[in-house]
Amino acid sequence: MEAPASAAAPYLFLKSQTRWRTIEILFWLCTLLPLLLPGYLGLASQIAITALFALSIDLVLGYAGIVTLGHAAFFGLGAYGAGLFSLHVWGEPLTGLAVGAAIAAVAGYLSSLVVVRFRHLAIIMITMGFGLLVHEAANKAHWLTGGTDGLQGFRTRPILGLFEFDFIGYTAYTYALVVLFLLFLMVRRIIHSPFGLSLRGIRENWTRMPAIGAPSLSHLRKVYTLSAAIAGLAGALLAQTTETVSLQVLSFERSADTVVMLVLGGTGRLYGGLIGAIIFMVARDQFSGINPQLWYFWIGLLLVAVVMLLPNGVLGGLVQLAQRFRGKQP
Repeated sequence: MEAPASAAAPYLFLKSQTRWRTIEILFWLCTLLPLLLPGYLGLASQIAITALFALSIDLVLGYAGIVTLGHAAFFGLGAYGAGLFSLHVWGEPLTGLAVGAAIAAVAGYLSSLVVVRFRHLAIIMITMGFGLLVHEAANKAHWLTGGTDGLQGFRTRPILGLFEFDFIGYTAYTYALVVLFLLFLMVRRIIHSPFGLSLRGIRENWTRMPAIGAPSLSHLRKVYTLSAAIAGLAGALLAQTTETVSLQVLSFERSADTVVMLVLGGTGRLYGGLIGAIIFMVARDQFSGINPQLWYFWIGLLLVAVVMLLPNGVLGGLVQLAQRFRGKQP
């Protein structure tokens, strides 16, 4: 017996969304260009890691409606976890990634028990407070984290025992890009699943979803924990590719800058965080080269222009432009 059209509609929608489009394939092919431009490999590695961090925040902000300004805590916990594991236990990078993600996931789950029970301004204050607490704890634990001097002295072994990290940065960028792509595939699958639809329903109507039987708090705890694990992976990547961990990984500015990237690219859009990270990091690199003291001014000007002209972000503006173009075609 066939399902009613109304019942089958969500599944048909999800199936249509999982198809790869030509523009997506072109985007990922373009990510290989830095391998042909060695002078930009360092910046490209930072963009890939930042894009992964932005993807983790977009999962809770864009799809679940949890506004967070403290996700740098999970990023930093992943970085310190991977760095300490490499320093005191084993320098194998894939194991270090798993350790960093696990530490961040545990912290994410514990904090989610409180975070998901609040909305709007309360969540902002709670997440920001949690981030500041972790930052101060790392600062005080000089014996463990190195405090303001940072965690140093650890080495990352070759990936799979074969690919050693080179001075130019080929291995670091390839490593970061592969991890980003694999995590992107996972997130893509999640948001185009019934679970992802439930998250969007919770974001749109917080009170109605529990009324129809959806386990809203459970879903929010799951996605917040997953988001924290991905943020921890990004932090672990940064620690392994730079072989140092500073207090900056836990800073409020890191969370705030990433939210800015999402606004630039477009929240709640799978590629929004990736596009926003590219725009922000390239703009910062160029503006700081022109004037190191005033680059934030130009970033602010860029943000104001995007919000005024493209309220749904650069990606949202491009989608609207494409829709208008299709509408004018005969």
